[in-house]
Amino acid sequence: MEELKQRRQKREGRHRDTWDPFQLNPIGAEKEKKRICFRILQNLVAVIVGLLVLVSGVVSKGSLLVLTTLSSPKSLRSEVEQQLYTLLLMCVLLMPNLLMFLKSLWKCLFKNYVAPNPRTLGIMCVIESLVGVGTAVLVLIVMPKLDILTNLCIPGGICILSAVFQIAFRLQTRSWMIIYPISSLILVLSGYALLGIDYYVRDSTYVPEQMENPYVYVGIAIFASVLVSLNWWENPFQASTNIQEMLKELDSFRDSVYLFTSLLRIAVTLGVYFLYFCLFAENPIDWDAYTQASKGAVEIGLGLFFLQAFCSAACHWFGVVACKIHAVKYGFALPVSLIGPVTIILGITLFLTQADHLLPRPETITPVIITVNNSTQYISTPFWQFCYKLDSLKDINTTPVVMLEISKSICKTSLNNPYDMWPFSMLVLEGVCMWLGLVSCTYYVWKIKVQRIERTSQLFVRRLYESAFIDLSMLLNTKMKVIRTANKERLDRYRGDPKEEHKDVFDFECHIYVDDAFMIEKDEENGTETRLVNSYVSDLVNVVMEVYRVFTNKEPDEVSIIETPYGGRLVFVMPEGNMLYVHLKDKALIRNKKRWSQIMYLYYLLGWKGYNVKNPQKITRQNNPSRASLISLDSETYLLPNHDNDSKRKHISDDNTYIMALDGDTDFQPGALILLVDRLRMYDNVGAACGRIHPTGMGPMVWYQKFEYAVGHWLQKTAEHVFGSVLCSPGCFSLFRGSALMDDNVLKRYTTKATRASEYVQYDQGEDRWLCTLLLQQGWRVEYNAASDAYTNSPQEFKEFYNQRRRWGPSTLANTLDLLHNGRDTVKRNTSISMLYILYQMFTVASSILGPASVTLMVAGAFQFVFKISGTLSIIIAVIPPTVYMIICFVAKPNFQITIAAILSVIYAFLMTASFFSIIGDMVIQQTFITPTGLFLVSGAILYVVTAILHPQETTLILYGLMYFICIPSGYLLLTIYSLVNMHIVSWGTRETSKGKEQKKQVGVVCNRDCKMCCWDVKIQVTQETENLLLQQIQHAVNPNTPAAKTEPEVPLDQITQEEQSNLDKNKRNLDNQEMRHKKDESKENLNKDNKEKDSDSERRYLPFHVVIDHLANWVEPVKREFLKKLTYANLKRNLQEQIRYTLRNKNQEDLCEELVQILTDTLNEELKDKVGPEDVLTETQLEELQYSLNEAARRIVKANRIENGAQRLERRVKRGIERTLVAPQVEKLSEDETDFWNKLLERYLKPINDDKAHLEEVTRELKSLRNKAVFLYFIVNVLWVVATFFLQAIGGDVLSIEIPKYDPINKTLLPDPMKVEPLSLMFLLSFAVLLIVQFLAMLYHRVYTLIHVVSYRGTEKNYKEKDEASKLSFEDEDDALILGNPIENTLVITSDDL
Repeated sequence: MEELKQRRQKREGRHRDTWDPFQLNPIGAEKEKKRICFRILQNLVAVIVGLLVLVSGVVSKGSLLVLTTLSSPKSLRSEVEQQLYTLLLMCVLLMPNLLMFLKSLWKCLFKNYVAPNPRTLGIMCVIESLVGVGTAVLVLIVMPKLDILTNLCIPGGICILSAVFQIAFRLQTRSWMIIYPISSLILVLSGYALLGIDYYVRDSTYVPEQMENPYVYVGIAIFASVLVSLNWWENPFQASTNIQEMLKELDSFRDSVYLFTSLLRIAVTLGVYFLYFCLFAENPIDWDAYTQASKGAVEIGLGLFFLQAFCSAACHWFGVVACKIHAVKYGFALPVSLIGPVTIILGITLFLTQADHLLPRPETITPVIITVNNSTQYISTPFWQFCYKLDSLKDINTTPVVMLEISKSICKTSLNNPYDMWPFSMLVLEGVCMWLGLVSCTYYVWKIKVQRIERTSQLFVRRLYESAFIDLSMLLNTKMKVIRTANKERLDRYRGDPKEEHKDVFDFECHIYVDDAFMIEKDEENGTETRLVNSYVSDLVNVVMEVYRVFTNKEPDEVSIIETPYGGRLVFVMPEGNMLYVHLKDKALIRNKKRWSQIMYLYYLLGWKGYNVKNPQKITRQNNPSRASLISLDSETYLLPNHDNDSKRKHISDDNTYIMALDGDTDFQPGALILLVDRLRMYDNVGAACGRIHPTGMGPMVWYQKFEYAVGHWLQKTAEHVFGSVLCSPGCFSLFRGSALMDDNVLKRYTTKATRASEYVQYDQGEDRWLCTLLLQQGWRVEYNAASDAYTNSPQEFKEFYNQRRRWGPSTLANTLDLLHNGRDTVKRNTSISMLYILYQMFTVASSILGPASVTLMVAGAFQFVFKISGTLSIIIAVIPPTVYMIICFVAKPNFQITIAAILSVIYAFLMTASFFSIIGDMVIQQTFITPTGLFLVSGAILYVVTAILHPQETTLILYGLMYFICIPSGYLLLTIYSLVNMHIVSWGTRETSKGKEQKKQVGVVCNRDCKMCCWDVKIQVTQETENLLLQQIQHAVNPNTPAAKTEPEVPLDQITQEEQSNLDKNKRNLDNQEMRHKKDESKENLNKDNKEKDSDSERRYLPFHVVIDHLANWVEPVKREFLKKLTYANLKRNLQEQIRYTLRNKNQEDLCEELVQILTDTLNEELKDKVGPEDVLTETQLEELQYSLNEAARRIVKANRIENGAQRLERRVKRGIERTLVAPQVEKLSEDETDFWNKLLERYLKPINDDKAHLEEVTRELKSLRNKAVFLYFIVNVLWVVATFFLQAIGGDVLSIEIPKYDPINKTLLPDPMKVEPLSLMFLLSFAVLLIVQFLAMLYHRVYTLIHVVSYRGTEKNYKEKDEASKLSFEDEDDALILGNPIENTLVITSDDL
């Protein structure tokens, strides 16, 4: 209801000003608010992840403690079982190091190996050796000697060295925070002191089952804890300024270092184990005894080992997830800190509640009398008798072993003190001190702020976790300085209200490039030609103005119309100050088509604007700082100063410049772009990122494409992302990093003009894939984000679909083969691509090449199922249609080829439908689905259904799967043939209009009709001239004496002057030039249409350059008139009101704002009432008079309100708002520097291509030759596959076949007659099944991280809060200074002196 009221109020306000208050309000026009469901989802996921961290950490720590208790020499287990548990305890220590070794080995072998610095490697080996010794001694030697409660408390001291470093390096952000590490150090030392006192009390009070020389083991435990604390030495050092060069160097070869140090840790752990238990232990290792361990002991030991190993890894992974979804405080810090207390509480609770199950509690407690040192002592503690009788339970098989050993270990504490129970409090105080010491040492974990999907290397110092101390290792391993200054970036929608703060802030520019934006309007009566913008540009201007009105309720404030060497440019200043540029390309002046438009804007944005940013002193200052001199690049906005010594922009980097490439028909939400920005912002090696593309439209072809796109993104793109790198980031929705495009051999090579046949296919038919190939070969990674959704128009007609795929198919194959051909070099350069990934791509390419043969055999199987034809005959029948169609493609025109393909597609669809039901019927008859076809169909259906379920928002797309299935022959057989045979046609094929680009101005046309008869198309046109002539003839026939009408006197040829003759000669030469150019264009179009079909662009003649210059300004006036509607009486009133409200949007000035709106509106009415009409545009004089009157009225109002502070600043803001309301659209010219840039760029890279006829004919021959070679290769490979299958079928199943047993599900027995399967087909099906399984596993992995990204994003996408007063004042004082939030230098300020 509230939204309805707000919309009604706005509509009533518009209705007071105009009779047409109705408007279109696009989806998303209102301010986006947090969605409640996603907020609940985020909190729910954070709670679940936090619980998983806590539970897995408790299980990990508990299982480790139970293993140490079972391996204790004082346990009730036999020596053989104790040795087994000790061996498994050693394996627990080895597991994280083994995982790290495998991960490092993978990265070094298949990613990138960098040889480590010997000195750094030596230092790391020494430190890791000490840590390994300390961990092995503490866990394998000391902890089995101690009780379970002491083992739970004593590892808390491993934070001691971290506290010391924090005190020494003064790492606290505030001086008083040093109390945290000091308190931690004091608490840990107090815990060690209480540990010694506790064992002194145990020894002096004769607590049973105490070890000999306890103080020696306590000292060893303290020393081992100090050695273990060296494990996280990097954390305080990387947070300080010490040895930064070494740590930076270490990051470059950390994988190779871990490869050595993990092996070293394994060797040290094994060395300590064998050295102690072979030489010093009371019970040396008996290798034969391991085979004598009972089955129960083995099951318990292995169960505890796998439980501990799995839960340790899970706790670490879920902790990382909690940090990435912004649940650091409650999903990571709190659960990890509670692991120790929850474990001890759970252990004590189990001991107290399960004790009765071990020994029934007596009804009365009888005091026990013992004699100690010839003195009699009475024992009345409740635990003495219980602990005394535990030894009698060790031989009872029904006794729970784990619970018995835990109870036995607890009985070794002061809880079993024969005199009193108060000494047990010292053990409790020891645990409290150790826990508080850990929490105070890692206080910074509770305050860290991380980016979305922060890299694990940015969250934690080491990749390795310590399974023996999972909670301590995760807290101490968290980086002390994980806060990184966020890049200041701004997206117009996400800039939000200037009074509000939020995280996603982007500097943003939008550039729209319109190919062939002009048309020529001919006036045949006057013989003139006028150059105007076409209907697409007019529609774009109208849309921009309409959307501007929707968001602001007023017309655009500042609009510029600029004449450029390539055509023209329109510049809009958006409501929040962002810039919208519309570049109008004239293909007579600059190359058209998509790739050349990309080169145009890449050189303009990265080359020219980047040069401006880095060399501001070389650029001439612009007159209007709000337009052309506003440089918005690399996440910063700058005004070009006029000083030669300017250095304020030297920190700008191309790494933080992102270019979003879009097609004109692509639709997306701002959040989709933010998700892509996250990928590039977090990972420096990512050069491009793409999202999930959804085809839109209606009809069977769109249904087919919906499922095709879904499968391609669900399985193929995710597999490429996980195993290597995405090969193609589609040009309709992709984000590129500026530095990646500017890298060597990328943009420069992208400007290469195609001259050979293979280059036409690779360069121009799929420019987005070729650009990604260049990025991959240069070492950049391309990623895929499944949560970034974009919607684009897809071909709805069969012909358009086939023409689109005619381009995509050969281009995909050409670029993939290029990448595979240079596979070794790419692997060396690109750390994301390995040889295994190259092999994977080879397999996919081989599968696509064998696609026609596979589909043909599938059709043969359909014939066999449906019509019960023999296998050999079905293959022969299935081969006939594709063979005939290939011949048709060679001899017929493309349109006829597509028609035949459509007819065959329908026939194949019926056949596949029949085959589908026949396969199901065959499974029913065979009473099993364990057949090659049945297994393939069932498993594929299950896989696709599960995949669809894992994509909840796209689950309904599975309904289009049947359409996809029946269209497989059309998409993978007929389309492949059509693409290959027509490879020599290099025209675009889609989104082309058949309408001529030239429009003639029809003067005096009375009748204009197109009459279509059976075989003739007749055009009838009657003009005024012919009508007059006809009337004269009729009048002369009726009245012969009537004089004829006067006509223009003919000028004798001899009366033509010399000057006129010269002009005629010049015009003749121009016409000759035009004719020659027209012939060249026809030759080129013949190349594109195989010398048979003319492209629509050939109908337009290129005007000579001087003629274009003469008519250059013709297009400006019509566009200017459209923008001048802003200055009509009706629009001015509304614009003024909204401008004043926007200018004074501070809540403290609401009353003044409304007063200004009312008075200024009245002033405007007084000045213009009865002088101009509501739709009349004000003249320049009227605007000057109106501005003066409004300024005076504003000055009086401000003065009358007697504002104490900031009256002058407020008056300036109001006057600036009035000026913006009355400013007219500006017709400008480019600066000399930019004009020179465009002229040189056009001359060097973008000059229109005018190849001579001989060259075009040569390219045509090369394209046909390339086509023939490709068709021959495809033909031979597929024929060999079909022939091999045919002969295996002909030979018979008895000679070469694989027998598959049949199973009777009713009787649950094997049937006597097994199924015989031809081995070649089975091998192919198995290979395809393995490929699907691999892609499915990659999809599962990708789904998890997509969920993490979505949850983390949804929690921060609109985190608005009111700014404080200081921020408001700094924003309001924008006239005095411009504060720059550069991520490197935050103190840079451009003052008014600089400007």
